[in-house]
Amino acid sequence: MEIKEEGTSEEGQHFLPAAQANDPEDIQFTSIQKSPNEPQLEFILACKDLVAPVSDRKLNTVVQVSVIHPVEQTLTRYSSTEIVEGTKDPLFLTGVTFPSDYPIYEETRIKLTVYDVKDKPHDTRSFLGCASFKVGELLKSKEQLLSLSLRTSDGGKVVGTIEVSLVKMGEIEDGDTDHITTDVQGQKCALVYDSTAPESLSGKENLPFMNAVLRNPVCKLYRFPTSDNKWMRIREQMSESILSFHIPKELISLHIKEDLCRNQELKELGDLSPHWDNLRNNVLSHCDQMVTMYQDILTELSKETGSSFKSSSSKGEKTLEFVPINLHLQRMQVHSPHLKDALYDVITVGAPAAHFQGFKNGGLRKLLHRFETERRNTGYQFIYYSPENTAKAKEVLSSINQLQPLVATHADLLLTSASQHSPDSLRSSLKLLSEKTELFVHAFKDQLVRSALLALYTARPGGILKKPPSPKVSTEEKSSQRDSPQQLRRQDSIPHHSDYDEEEWDRVWASVGKSLNCIIAKVDKLIERDSRNEESAGGDSSKDGDADPNLEDSLTSHPREDWYEQLHPLILTLKECMGEVVNRAKQSLTFVLLQELAYSLPQCLMLTLRRDIVFSQALAGLVCGFIIKLHTSLHDPGFLQQLHTVGLIVQYEGLLSTYSDEIGMLEDMAVGISDLRKVAFKITEATSNDVLPVLTGRREHYVVEVKLPATVFESLPLQIKEGQLLHVYPVLFNVGINEQQTLAERFGDVSLQESINQENFELVQEYYSIFMEKMPPDYISHFQEQNDLKGLLDNLHQNIQAKKRKNVEIMWLAATICRKLNGIRFTCCKSAKDRTSMSVTLEQCSILRDEHQLHKDFFIRALDCMRSRQTQGALSESDDPETGCLSDNKPTSRHFYPVALLLVSSHLLVVWLILSLALLLAKYQ
Repeated sequence: MEIKEEGTSEEGQHFLPAAQANDPEDIQFTSIQKSPNEPQLEFILACKDLVAPVSDRKLNTVVQVSVIHPVEQTLTRYSSTEIVEGTKDPLFLTGVTFPSDYPIYEETRIKLTVYDVKDKPHDTRSFLGCASFKVGELLKSKEQLLSLSLRTSDGGKVVGTIEVSLVKMGEIEDGDTDHITTDVQGQKCALVYDSTAPESLSGKENLPFMNAVLRNPVCKLYRFPTSDNKWMRIREQMSESILSFHIPKELISLHIKEDLCRNQELKELGDLSPHWDNLRNNVLSHCDQMVTMYQDILTELSKETGSSFKSSSSKGEKTLEFVPINLHLQRMQVHSPHLKDALYDVITVGAPAAHFQGFKNGGLRKLLHRFETERRNTGYQFIYYSPENTAKAKEVLSSINQLQPLVATHADLLLTSASQHSPDSLRSSLKLLSEKTELFVHAFKDQLVRSALLALYTARPGGILKKPPSPKVSTEEKSSQRDSPQQLRRQDSIPHHSDYDEEEWDRVWASVGKSLNCIIAKVDKLIERDSRNEESAGGDSSKDGDADPNLEDSLTSHPREDWYEQLHPLILTLKECMGEVVNRAKQSLTFVLLQELAYSLPQCLMLTLRRDIVFSQALAGLVCGFIIKLHTSLHDPGFLQQLHTVGLIVQYEGLLSTYSDEIGMLEDMAVGISDLRKVAFKITEATSNDVLPVLTGRREHYVVEVKLPATVFESLPLQIKEGQLLHVYPVLFNVGINEQQTLAERFGDVSLQESINQENFELVQEYYSIFMEKMPPDYISHFQEQNDLKGLLDNLHQNIQAKKRKNVEIMWLAATICRKLNGIRFTCCKSAKDRTSMSVTLEQCSILRDEHQLHKDFFIRALDCMRSRQTQGALSESDDPETGCLSDNKPTSRHFYPVALLLVSSHLLVVWLILSLALLLAKYQ
């Protein structure tokens, strides 16, 4: 039922325009004093002695909170409490919180309207009474508590009292405690309102720096009783991240750069036979179209200036397909009377999947397997290289592009040291040059380079031989080999040519090492001769007539050698040899990449596009999670040691069904998360106000540079400050929980889910083994005392092997293991809404019960509070980002959606489906 008193045209959490709140012509308002990045105002509510309209009726009470701005005098519905049933003295567990950027002042008036809810499903409610107060009155009140009389709409009759108590999480509250007895659905519990001084939260002082990546926080406040009848307070915060758009734009830019470079290398491949030249031209044509499409998508993404996240209604838009769906941070901050304050973070995001591409033919897992099988088992006019060899070719090409300029730079530095005639500087420069050159030479040891050179030779219009033809191929045979199209061959075959000199590559490749050896020998000789000259000069000053005539002649012939002139020819030789090696290796390995593209060209590029899309969505979430985990754990030495010694485990909880299109989504998601193993992080010191992460690399290896302020960076371990790469270990566990999964388990196939869970359990075991092996013994002994990880792993393995229907124990065990290993937690479903919200709220209440002594009688009520949409106000359709599109000045989306049971029997499911259909038909009629 619409509530006319509240002004239905202004429903929801509306932030007033900044111009209205800060117009210099307006009255100057008093801002609320608060800590940085903390909510401006938080309070909790309770009613006493409510008078029911009918004497024998038990009240079901809810409080609607509205804001009256001091200038416009307009009333904006802000939020509401949960519904407390069957008592005239309701104690509300859901509080009211105003985030740091909400325009509220001491002069702002808050209106509290109490209703009696007669019919919860239809939201039929009757007005009981209302009261209002100014924010300044609450802040300046004694004991920061207001007791207000609730009056009827005409302002006459008093129908009860409402108490408003100011909340300051993390601060000591002095004064008397309130003993309040609640009677909720027959539950009686004497609750003591008390608080103790909490310890400061780890990383709290770093929260301002996190504002660079988080946006539009939406907060909720709760108070729940503990098992010993004390209050604990919970602040739930949900934030968007600008990384939702920043990371995809960075990644697409790298793809464009990489593809343009590859296209140029294909053009520089040289002359090819007509067959291969036609293939190359065809590949270049398609690749140019792909680059143009990426550039168009990047242009469109750059125009997005509205919300910081992509809503689920936009998941099918082509221009936004690289952007993750509903990427949010869901944070629960717990302040309990006896335990240390704690933060629990979950990153919620829609499953990484190519929704615009569709799932008619399955997802990446199936498509890649089918593509590779067809390449391996069917003959085509190309040379087959395995995916491992193709990836190796890209890796070697990347190493060449990185190492060649480094070697050239160190060679120039060696010449600079030689010109300065400094032995110490010369030794240091030579050491660096030797290290980089050895890496350069080592990059070409792989047999792949040899086979690629041979394959390229056969693709030339004519063999260019560096030695006389070895026996005994007639001119006619050679002519037929050059002119006739290549015969269909098995894909794992490598061409052979009797005229090809296989030893020539060894000579060219070894010449680099020989050139380096010559430089080393020359430097040693120059330094030795210089030291001998200094010794002889010192001997002349101590002995008058005993000088050796031969030594005098030597000194006369080499008064002071010019080291630069001695080394310069050798450096030129080294660079020439390197240039020859690079030229041959680049061309041969580029020819390997041509084979991958030449087979089933459109399909290959579409698979590349699909994989790029899925990886982009997964990477945006990973970077967001890593930065948040880093900032909240900066003062934990054990975490920092684990970070650079072992790396971080990243656990994804999937809630997708194995039915219909969601099978394809799960296949996409599995590949996208697996591809995150190619990502490493590096922490650097921020030198400007631009603290957004920087992405570098190529499709087979990416490095994310995370910037920290100087004061924080200096406190990091030396290994991290020196730029050591920090690795992540992504794992995925999926359990379908909706009605479609019921159909899949009864009539379909769940083998995909079973295989994914088994594969990723083995990855968790591998990480655990590395963790136990590499972490220090004293840390391990303390860790084992606190945690039984071995037992949890065994339990997880048993549940995976049990193949039980809708076994949500797998999700709980995997999440617990991740938290105990200091990992990063993700929860995903199709759109990161209904199923995700159910899972996150269940996990949060379970943590409160298991870790913070939540009263067992209040578990269900706490769960209902967290899942209630009413506590955020009755948002209209235009106010809900999940039903609209991207636009400015909109409140962020929430995970508080109508409650659905996680586990239902098949009979209840059928009834639920029938009722849902009937309600939908009635609604639209």
